[in-house]
Amino acid sequence: MSDTAELRVVVEPQGVRDWIRKVVEDAGAVVVDDPAAATALIWTDPGGADGGLDRLKTLVGANPQLRWVQLPWAGVEPYAQAGVFDHDRVWTAGKGVYAQPVAEHALALSLAGLRNLKRFSMAQSWGEQSGISLHRGRVTIFGGGGITQELVPLLRPMGCAITVVRRHARPMEGVETVLDFTARYEALKGADVVVLALALTPETRGLIGEIELELMEPHAWLVNVARGEHVVTEDLVIALREDAIGGAALDVTDPEPLPEGHPLWELPNCIITPHTANTEDMAVPLLSARIAENVRRFAAGAPLIGVVDPDLGY
Repeated sequence: MSDTAELRVVVEPQGVRDWIRKVVEDAGAVVVDDPAAATALIWTDPGGADGGLDRLKTLVGANPQLRWVQLPWAGVEPYAQAGVFDHDRVWTAGKGVYAQPVAEHALALSLAGLRNLKRFSMAQSWGEQSGISLHRGRVTIFGGGGITQELVPLLRPMGCAITVVRRHARPMEGVETVLDFTARYEALKGADVVVLALALTPETRGLIGEIELELMEPHAWLVNVARGEHVVTEDLVIALREDAIGGAALDVTDPEPLPEGHPLWELPNCIITPHTANTEDMAVPLLSARIAENVRRFAAGAPLIGVVDPDLGY
């Protein structure tokens, strides 16, 4: 296939992010309502309790002619856990699409934590000075994907020494040290900030627990912009109550949403944002650009962006 005008795409489920239909049309492809007439599927529902994952599995199973499926989010663990992925077609996700705003949020949370902004914002009287500068600080980032690739340049003007922990210890531009997961404990020692920006897999679930929190510096802040399940919440609550670490800044939690009355809400050394590192307003132009580019690439037979490895689950 070499012409987008010959590409027929179905956008499902209808009524969910229907603006994507125009994105596909503007990219030159034809949007069809009948999945049987399409060779590509743009799935717009993140799935979950509403049965979206089952609907996707049923739709794909009934239409073996679909050669490519685009998913809306970067995190695809619900699809992997539901057994949606297969090797019969190419699956792509929003990997890297939202990296810029999420990296920006990670930096904001890091600075807010080190500067004790929650304590100061809650205070009703003048108090003692406190805070740590990130300039020439040490930052450890778990994950070597798009968020990290965007965060590293944001840290560079501050002269930070950056360590990245990833599946394979391949060099990264602007990163002083790259380690694989066998050396993750060493990466925690001496860091002023530990950022979680990696995919959720069985290996990374519960990545930060009692042992890891004990290895962190007493002043260090944990910043999580990945998935709540990376952190053992009960262990984190204990560490924060005992001031074993400086604090935690969380855009994601386990459970999520975090229930009212949960102890994390009231801890003065815990900052919580309700999964707003990337918002719908931020996502629309970013996801639109990715979908349009992949439509053009698929029509031209070129490699797609954000391909999911069905075996790894991300």
